[in-house]
Amino acid sequence: MKHSIRTTALLLTLFLLTQLVGLVVVDNYIDKEATEKTGAVTYKDLPYHIERPNVSPQESIWLILAGVGIGTAILLVLIKFRKVGLWKVWFFLSVAITLSMALASFIPAAAALAASIGLAAWKTFRPNIYVHNITEVFIYGGLAAIFVPMLNILYATILLLAISAYDAIAVWQSRHMVTMAQFQTSTGIFSGLYLPKEAHHGRRREKAEFQPGKAAGQPAKPQEKETSAVLGGGDMGFPLIFAGVALKTLPFAQVLIIPAAAGLAILGLMVFGKQNKFYPAMPFITAACLLGYGLSVFLALYA
Repeated sequence: MKHSIRTTALLLTLFLLTQLVGLVVVDNYIDKEATEKTGAVTYKDLPYHIERPNVSPQESIWLILAGVGIGTAILLVLIKFRKVGLWKVWFFLSVAITLSMALASFIPAAAALAASIGLAAWKTFRPNIYVHNITEVFIYGGLAAIFVPMLNILYATILLLAISAYDAIAVWQSRHMVTMAQFQTSTGIFSGLYLPKEAHHGRRREKAEFQPGKAAGQPAKPQEKETSAVLGGGDMGFPLIFAGVALKTLPFAQVLIIPAAAGLAILGLMVFGKQNKFYPAMPFITAACLLGYGLSVFLALYA
């Protein structure tokens, strides 16, 4: 088993909570009146005069994949030249923007922006495990609010498959995904869920604080029985976007089957995975999302 039962349960709970909150955010952005009048799902404008790209579903895939590629290239350059300061500025801006998008679906936009800037600064410059993971629960809903309206289920599926192939190559072949994860955890800020290792020293059990310098997958010291547990941002963001697109045609309750299936895939990785080893989660999550979507459609038609 990759992590302890306690750590596995907490990581899985945070993942499912992220998916649920993200779907609520997406649902809050649906303009119910306009949707009822036109019969087609219509979305509210994003706050702060930010506009979604006006592209077709087919074009949106290339836009998203280009963003992933460019972001990866920039991060690898920052890693090569150890530009930690620039990484923190980029991380702060990303968190502030996406978090404000999510919070603005619950509270007034001005209050959401103020809270997001404060939390992003806290998360980036004074990181602790609680603020880090609580903000992660909301961040991906902000991303989904931007990208879900641009996609339909066909191209959301193609996007999942493309990201799965990329994830497998990046972890098993080029291994640059491992490099990026180790760099992020070494700086103390990580894009994704992060639970510190639980170290066992004789009869004493000490829970480590959120500290830089120990990357997931790095060999543990002899007295340690568990490494830090992480789940990358893409592993939460892409299944949420897919489920958000499914929400265009399926009831909310049935769409929840998709993140539940994805959660089972993650649980399988945690149970059967080995300690100190990296795994590409997206191929397994994608398969689970597609099975979950098929079950959701079946229930919508025949239940």
